[in-house]
Amino acid sequence: MQIDAVVEQSEAMAEDISAEVRRLADAAEASVDALVTSAVRAVFEQIPAFGEGATSESRRAVEAHSEAIVRAFLGRLREGIPVRPVDVALTRGQASLLLGMGISLGELLQGYRVGQLALWRGLRAIAEADPEIGTAAVQLVEPVMNTAEAASAAAAEAYLDAQQTLLAESDRARRDLLEDLLARRAPSAGIQQAMLRTAGLESNTRLVVLAATPVDSSEQRLLGEAATVLAGDRAVGEQGLTVVRHAEIIAVLPARRKRVSAIVSAVEQAWTQLSARGIYLAVGISTVRGGLVQIPEAYSEACVARAGAGPRAGVVALPRLSTLDYLLLRADDTARQMIRPQVRKFVQEDIDREGGLVETLIAYAAADLNAKVAATQLHVHVNTAYHRLERIAEKTGCDIRRFGDVFELVLAARLLGVQTSHAEPRRNV
Repeated sequence: MQIDAVVEQSEAMAEDISAEVRRLADAAEASVDALVTSAVRAVFEQIPAFGEGATSESRRAVEAHSEAIVRAFLGRLREGIPVRPVDVALTRGQASLLLGMGISLGELLQGYRVGQLALWRGLRAIAEADPEIGTAAVQLVEPVMNTAEAASAAAAEAYLDAQQTLLAESDRARRDLLEDLLARRAPSAGIQQAMLRTAGLESNTRLVVLAATPVDSSEQRLLGEAATVLAGDRAVGEQGLTVVRHAEIIAVLPARRKRVSAIVSAVEQAWTQLSARGIYLAVGISTVRGGLVQIPEAYSEACVARAGAGPRAGVVALPRLSTLDYLLLRADDTARQMIRPQVRKFVQEDIDREGGLVETLIAYAAADLNAKVAATQLHVHVNTAYHRLERIAEKTGCDIRRFGDVFELVLAARLLGVQTSHAEPRRNV
């Protein structure tokens, strides 16, 4: 009998407590606007990202969602059941607005914590003002925490879905814009013009085009990551338009005066970072072109430069090449077949022996056929340089005092793959 009495007393207390909570919910219902205003004010004041990117539309969206959470909380409180994520789901439109404000997922979840704390304080103030329901506030701790957890879970899912949709739509829009530019179609008003402005590209902007492909086809799945690194490590202030298109990365980069070298250096640094991650790209950069209408020509140049990287990864930037370097990039098998057998044999044999004679030849040509200057550049005695030049003449039958013969030898060496140390036309693995 004593146990039954205790049970009956506990049930009665539970009913009394539930009644207090319901009365508190009823009292709070009359103050919903004030509770919502307090929660929204706390979020915008305590989390800078909400205040900085706020518009009237985004603020109304935050207020509407906050009101939905408060009303769902009070409704479930009367029913005596926890709030479910579906009760406080963030709509896709609201999530898109938050993304547009620049709110990160972490900041969004922090916003829910701040808002729920403000709600708890508001409810506690209502309870303390009414002696009959003053103890009910203690019972709200768990429901408030459950509501914050449910709202955060629903918001995170909606936010990530909206983020994926926005990324997909943004990628598609950039690809469509690039296709129009490559086809020399005028960008449409609205979103395409806005993207160009964001990229720092106007109709007459000086620009270069970058074209990159992975050396290994298995690395194509990493093109998105590679594009992010290339876009993020360009020269400061040069935003550009970067697109993953088929199996290549294409970037249209503003190239204002005295900025081309900075862009190339930044791309080389990005290439080094990617190589360290095991992502090897062949990258070509065009000459500077004047305006959007010349993007097709710039892209063709970038493709030629990219092909110049050969089977190994590297960066070939046309602005850093001489005219001869560029012509050699486009040399075909016929040009290599025209090399005299005696000269071909000399170059190939010397390369197999670490290229000491060819190195001397190239330094000699760079020094305007001055053996003393070449010796200084090579850090060898002048007699050593003369001896090497004589051996070159013996092996090839060329007169190393004649510009035409020296040019033929240097051209042959370059066609057979020897790179000059002074031109540095590429960076290879």
